[in-house]
Amino acid sequence: MDLDVPDAESMTALGERLAELLRPGDLVLLGGDLGAGKTTLAQGVGAGLGVRGPVTSPTFVIARVHPSLAGGPPLVHVDAYRLGGWDELEDIDLEATLDEAVTLVEWGEGVAEGLAGDRLEIHIDRAHGAELGEVRHVRVRVVGDRWDEDALAAAVRP
Repeated sequence: MDLDVPDAESMTALGERLAELLRPGDLVLLGGDLGAGKTTLAQGVGAGLGVRGPVTSPTFVIARVHPSLAGGPPLVHVDAYRLGGWDELEDIDLEATLDEAVTLVEWGEGVAEGLAGDRLEIHIDRAHGAELGEVRHVRVRVVGDRWDEDALAAAVRP
């Protein structure tokens, strides 16, 4: 599924709509260049899940747990940018919370796929050209049997 997202506010709203579908045990991997909008999408997911915030980039702390304020699952927000691979990710012990939380891993491509067979892989690219401004191209890939692609597409499209 491919989406064009015109601005940061729309990226946050996309995260909020996505959060409505997320449940404990879900893994979401976010990829894209620096400044593409990964953390902005994560902020929308956090808002949609009703977690304690603020949801900010966990680049230097590697992982943050945001408990739910609404009786839903906590959000485990991970930044794998500084990790050297699976062994370092495994040291964080995400498996301990994987079944009870929504786990969102920025820079997770090529590092965190082994955490779950069912997952969403979301890649965000900046559009090129001055006339495109803040537009981002968002590609959502479903892996495994957990997700119904048609229902997902209907829920995340504005």
